[in-house]
Amino acid sequence: MSIPFVSRSLSLSVPTKNPSFSFATLAVTNPVEKYWTHLQSNDPNIEKALTRIGAKLDSPCVKELITRCSSTDNHPTSGLRFFIWAGIQREYRHNSYMYNIACKAFKINQNPNAIKDVIESYTINHSVVNLKTFKVVLNLCKEAKLANEGLWVLKKMKDFNCKPDTTAYNLVIRLFCEKSKMDEALMLMEEMSLINLHPDMVTFVTMVKGFCELGRIQDASKLFKIVNQQGLSPNVVAYSTLLDGVCKVGDLEKGLELLLEMENKQGVFTPTVVTYTSIIRGFCEQKRSIEAFTILDKMKKCGCTPNRVTISTFINGLVMENKLDEVYKFIDRVVNKGSVSKSECYSSLVVTLFKVGKFEDGERVFRRMLVGGLKPDGVACSVVLKKMCLNEERVLDSFELCNEIEKLGFVISIDSEIYSILMDGLCKKGCLIEASKLAMLMGEKGIKLKGGFLKSVVEYLKNAGEMELVSRIFEVNGG
Repeated sequence: MSIPFVSRSLSLSVPTKNPSFSFATLAVTNPVEKYWTHLQSNDPNIEKALTRIGAKLDSPCVKELITRCSSTDNHPTSGLRFFIWAGIQREYRHNSYMYNIACKAFKINQNPNAIKDVIESYTINHSVVNLKTFKVVLNLCKEAKLANEGLWVLKKMKDFNCKPDTTAYNLVIRLFCEKSKMDEALMLMEEMSLINLHPDMVTFVTMVKGFCELGRIQDASKLFKIVNQQGLSPNVVAYSTLLDGVCKVGDLEKGLELLLEMENKQGVFTPTVVTYTSIIRGFCEQKRSIEAFTILDKMKKCGCTPNRVTISTFINGLVMENKLDEVYKFIDRVVNKGSVSKSECYSSLVVTLFKVGKFEDGERVFRRMLVGGLKPDGVACSVVLKKMCLNEERVLDSFELCNEIEKLGFVISIDSEIYSILMDGLCKKGCLIEASKLAMLMGEKGIKLKGGFLKSVVEYLKNAGEMELVSRIFEVNGG
């Protein structure tokens, strides 16, 4: 008897048992797998099928599914349709991060036709869509900064018996403003009134900002009259935006007039710290920092307290005019009023001095802070140490300063990049004792070497025969 015959006989004679389960019939309980199964079916009525599933939606689920769809050539449009459908579900809403992920996954910036393809697929499949659907699509255009495609979507809505609302128009208007295409944006704003829509303050402020960015202050000012005619009253954001634009073109006198107008109106027009800082910046950029002190007095009368940005703006202006003595007087003045701490003021001074190339002055102020018990912020610590680290002759100085900061309890302020640059510099200089101490400190703090520094540092240490130190560094970096 041949072996195949025996095999067949055995298979027929042995009774078969029904398995307790099979992978083919196993119920899929994972939401991702449930949705993925339906997306692979190429059902032309994707949205209805997805709705029937009823599985839980959350950001990790959506991210996983659009990643799968984008990596499969057969499912890019299905993936986009899933993303749009998910964005209109009651229990879930996309955040800005998810729009960013979707744009990257489907490469919408490089392939803007993906937006048109998905809308056309709705037409071909006779899909039921609504205003919310189009708003998700418009938000994709917003994330990808696609003004023309956004306009196309806006016009396409009528084919689906959907009427755009003010929010939809605002989104497209903003896209054109960001592209500096103000004439197109203005046409859209005028078009709104033709379909019984009324621009709101979001429309108005967006347009004012767009004109100001181009230096078209007169056009921005005209919008205030248009808004008043439509029964709207410009708010403090609108006035502040116009004032900032006026200051950027250097018309400080006009800026002061606007500021006075806001102060006189009070109420919802009361200038904010942002408003005052804008005009202070205008004076400082024209090297009229001392004159800007009068703005501080105005702020005090209005009960508005200067913040860190205001202080930094003043310090930057005075330093640019080489008026360091005035900087110290200014710091004493604002610190005495209690609006900003001395440490914040001097940290800003250190950063400004380094920014303008006054490194010796900046380091001197920084060391005075440490001696005087002031706590430099993370930016100040980083700019000083980075400058020293990048100078091969000062690597040890940088290490010693880092230790000094650590002893004072300020090490939390130092950027991990600084530790990486410092470790690299110590290894290059052959300062292995210091490198070992730094590695221990980084291990205690859980700080890893950044970027390509790991490979460089390990190579130096291996060549020096410091295998124990290499092991320590790999341990911290998870290698």
